[in-house]
Amino acid sequence: MAVTSHDVARLAGVSQATVSRALRDDPRVSQQTRNAVAEAAQALGYVRSEIGRSLSTRSTHQIAMVADLDNALYPRLVAPLHDALMHRGYRMVVLAERGDEMAAFTRLLDGSVDGAVLTTSQLRSSLPFMLRTKQFPFVQMNRISDLAEADSVTADNSAGAAAVAGLLAAQGHKRIGVLAGPDTTSSSRDREAGFREALDKRGIDLPSRRVARGEFTYGDGSRGLRELMSGDDRPTAVFCVTDLLAVGALHEAHVMGLRVPEDVSIVGFDDLELAAWPGINLTTVRVDFLRMAELAADLILDRLIVGRAAPTRHHVLPTELILRGTHRSRLAR
Repeated sequence: MAVTSHDVARLAGVSQATVSRALRDDPRVSQQTRNAVAEAAQALGYVRSEIGRSLSTRSTHQIAMVADLDNALYPRLVAPLHDALMHRGYRMVVLAERGDEMAAFTRLLDGSVDGAVLTTSQLRSSLPFMLRTKQFPFVQMNRISDLAEADSVTADNSAGAAAVAGLLAAQGHKRIGVLAGPDTTSSSRDREAGFREALDKRGIDLPSRRVARGEFTYGDGSRGLRELMSGDDRPTAVFCVTDLLAVGALHEAHVMGLRVPEDVSIVGFDDLELAAWPGINLTTVRVDFLRMAELAADLILDRLIVGRAAPTRHHVLPTELILRGTHRSRLAR
């Protein structure tokens, strides 16, 4: 027969209710009792039933992360969010949106999760609006929608991009290009806007012909750089709003026979792990995704407790300019 919590209670010399509280680290149970219960559970091979707990508490203790699995950034977000929720006693499930917001909406409201962390929101996404209408707890991480006021945690995209503009301007670059993502995303919009504003303050023009727009893919970075470098007005530096675009641009520069940074400086944004690889050595802007995940976990679990009525909270994380080997001064040496 399967081992039950009553068996654990008898071996530990406590009540079944105490076993239940001890196994979920209830602070009302002493550490000594929690240790005794844990030892008894291990000795008996007892595994707590999440289904039973869900029926008794009306809580699944599961949070969904809505993600775009085709975007290379999201593996960087999955692990820290998973760990942050696990350390708070919750499980994480990944829901691939695949561009179908209604399907995601239906799955989130089927009772299998207590709340959600949305990482795929676009400026006009309907999913956050629909979830808020249903009073379903959610937090937006990395990107936000303009259609719903909700808890969020993002990087300071504008300030990070402004730091790149300041670096390139200080190094004497006057003809500067941008590889931008979709203008339907808050991250690309804010990075491009912050970069453009910082250049304008320094008297540097950024005409539309030196802005190539696409998705956040390696291929778009490659195509975008070729577009920028094919005209008569070649930029001497290119700011890429993501590292993946920058890596695509680095590849295309090699194909075109351009030296980086001697012929063109290339700067990214995010500081993905590959940016520090010796063969890439990308100058970029670092985003603290670990802290972002920790704050997102705190926000969603707090929202489960306080409900919709409490004021929304927004965390904007500072960024850091990371100087590596893909930028170079144009000033006389």
